[in-house]
Amino acid sequence: MAERKEEGLAAVLHAQHDLRVERIKCEPPAANEVQIAVRSVGICGSDVHYWTHGRIGDFVVHDPMVLGHESSGVVVQVGDGVTKLKPGDRVSIEPGVPCGRCTSCKVGRYNICKDVLFCATPPVHGSLRNYYNHAAAFCYKLPPNVSFDEAALLEPLSVALHACSRGGVKAGVTVLVAGAGPIGLVNLLVAKASGAARVIMTDLSAHRLSMAKELGADETVLVSTSESGEQLAERIRNAIREQGISDVDGADVSIECSGAESSIQAAIRATKSGGCVVLVGMGKATCSIPVLEAGFREVDIRGVFRYANTYPTALELVASGKIDVKPLITHRFTLQNAVEAFEVTRDLRDNAIKVIIDCTPESGS
Repeated sequence: MAERKEEGLAAVLHAQHDLRVERIKCEPPAANEVQIAVRSVGICGSDVHYWTHGRIGDFVVHDPMVLGHESSGVVVQVGDGVTKLKPGDRVSIEPGVPCGRCTSCKVGRYNICKDVLFCATPPVHGSLRNYYNHAAAFCYKLPPNVSFDEAALLEPLSVALHACSRGGVKAGVTVLVAGAGPIGLVNLLVAKASGAARVIMTDLSAHRLSMAKELGADETVLVSTSESGEQLAERIRNAIREQGISDVDGADVSIECSGAESSIQAAIRATKSGGCVVLVGMGKATCSIPVLEAGFREVDIRGVFRYANTYPTALELVASGKIDVKPLITHRFTLQNAVEAFEVTRDLRDNAIKVIIDCTPESGS
């Protein structure tokens, strides 16, 4: 039996703008849980939003909460009833554990389970710590050729798999991805792996669009903050025409990853009649959209909330080399320097895209 860990370091959000790295108690794993020595944790935009705003919508940080949900590590202890994992297994952690009993769960859409327990979503603690307990059923054993960093990025990759599935991305289609941050870039990778004939990307950052080009984007559109959604849509349609597609009026599928109101408007207008817009980005709770145009042209608008049943596919895509997420990782920090890591992510310092925190315990931790 593995030596029990009594305590370890964690990145704990106490209140808005109050993130501390401190020691916390480690509980033994409960039945059907495993205890994981966490290795790599990616910083997500939602982590930063909780830090800078203290809330996301109705999810409010009232009590100290450990952040982090893009994680991987090594199993160090197993609880009663765990038979498929053992100490020493390297795993990727799917951060949401649904109830398994409601209608949504029973039809396989457990991402919209009302009682799901999701890492770093108040009041549930996250995995940005040395040691973390999680349901064994939502931990996926890694093959030797998948690194801890890659395993942590199965989480955002799962978001993209779900978004592309919701939008109906398939071989031969033209895809617009609005926003070239980490989520936009993994949507680019999934769209290409799904056989999309061409992918057009938009962003405010020339550097991020350059990265998108390196990762396979066929055309990019640099967004101006002064232009309207209608003006941006026209430039997107022109970019599609420049790809030699003159007989369509827009993208087959548009995946909106920025959450910006003008970008959502542009995505609807730049999608062809009968096409689909997928809303991934988190912006204002209420915004103005050209709903009549969407209705008249039968442009479907679909929401995306996390993902379901995607981790095995994400792992296969990375393990097989069909998708390479490593170029997205631009910065790495130790857990002790988590606050600096969050500052770099918030400020997009040094052209940061995906920041990874190494949670490997220091000697004696």
